[in-house]
Amino acid sequence: MASRPWKSVRARTTLGATLVVAVALLIGAFSFYGILSSSIHASAERAAEQRLEELTERLDGPGGGPGGSRGIDTLDDELVQIIGSDGSIRSASEDARDDLGSSALPITDDPRTVRIDGKPMLVVSDDIGDDQTLVLAVPIEDDDETLSTVALLLAIALPLLLVLVAVTTWLVVGRALKPVTRIREEVDGITAERLHNRVEVPPSSDEIAALATTMNRMLDRLDASATAQRRFVSDASHELRSPLATIRQHAELAQTHPATTSIDELADVVSDEGLRLQGIVESLLLLARLDEGGGTHDESIDLDDLALGEVRRLRARGVDVDGSGIHAARVEGDPRLLGQLLRNLADNAARHSAGRVAISVIPQDTWVFVTVEDDGAGVPVDERERIFERFVRLDEARSRDAGGSGLGLAIVQGIATASGGTVSVDASRWGGARFVVALPLSD
Repeated sequence: MASRPWKSVRARTTLGATLVVAVALLIGAFSFYGILSSSIHASAERAAEQRLEELTERLDGPGGGPGGSRGIDTLDDELVQIIGSDGSIRSASEDARDDLGSSALPITDDPRTVRIDGKPMLVVSDDIGDDQTLVLAVPIEDDDETLSTVALLLAIALPLLLVLVAVTTWLVVGRALKPVTRIREEVDGITAERLHNRVEVPPSSDEIAALATTMNRMLDRLDASATAQRRFVSDASHELRSPLATIRQHAELAQTHPATTSIDELADVVSDEGLRLQGIVESLLLLARLDEGGGTHDESIDLDDLALGEVRRLRARGVDVDGSGIHAARVEGDPRLLGQLLRNLADNAARHSAGRVAISVIPQDTWVFVTVEDDGAGVPVDERERIFERFVRLDEARSRDAGGSGLGLAIVQGIATASGGTVSVDASRWGGARFVVALPLSD
């Protein structure tokens, strides 16, 4: 059942090629037959007219006899008559007397085909003076037989050629589609558990090889996506299980030893872990919306106002923040998402800094560069790409203690990408981490 589509393509291709060749052959055959027929008839007419001229010169020459009739009756194997103006036969060759008797050949200005005794004859005539006309009839039976033979050969050859074309096309198309069928069968056998399998690329370096290479690239993307999804589900399950386990442990402790656990202490634990759960769930939902490319409301935003708001927020927490590099810049985007981007970067810098943080907004040409840097331990060079992956924490214990879930920088990258920009990380001027977000300026 799975191979029927390819067989259908094979049949349609064969039928289409055969029909095209059939039309071409029919047109060619009719054209060839028409040209050959015209050529043969023209040749016969020229030969008859040339023979008529010879007879006319012979009768008009010395010894031709009165009225040019002398010598006509001695001609053999030719139908020749001299006909008077009254339609009577003045003289005739021996074959004309035997075959025609007293019947006169038709007089015509142009060559004309008639049947005599059931045989086709080409009749030509010419005036020879004294109100007489020399009429010659030339047999063209051989010409008709030649044309009949050609027509028979064409009638036999055309179907044979069409059969040959159909068989050849069927075999060639089948051979061409065979690698495609093999690729289809291989891809059809690749399931979610076998995404590591790849299609064999033929060494032909043609379109089939390009198709196999494209399929392998698609499988690479699917495999990477499935691997990332499995890791994401595993990490999300782990992150969600941790606060739930903490709440359960304190609840069980309160049940077992109610005298040692106060209601206020239990309420604080449940509240803190509940907020942590809420943050993780909201982050996951935000990432899901960013992956789908929806949930945004673009408008013109003063990016410097958002940055100054983060400076004030961090200073209120006692963090030393340098905001002198913030300049006016407007971008098109979702204010909620861009505010989340700046907040995540600011919180990340405050969490890892030794005491100093700097935030700057610098427009340049058609872009604006938002920089957030700190004086912390920084990010190792080999970790600067991985740090934007979901649930990645370079300092696991410190991130948990500070309430981090490993989703903040992944959200930053998702928002930057959704806003048409990029995000990168390198070393700050103090040796810590410097995050640079590039966004297109508003027109």
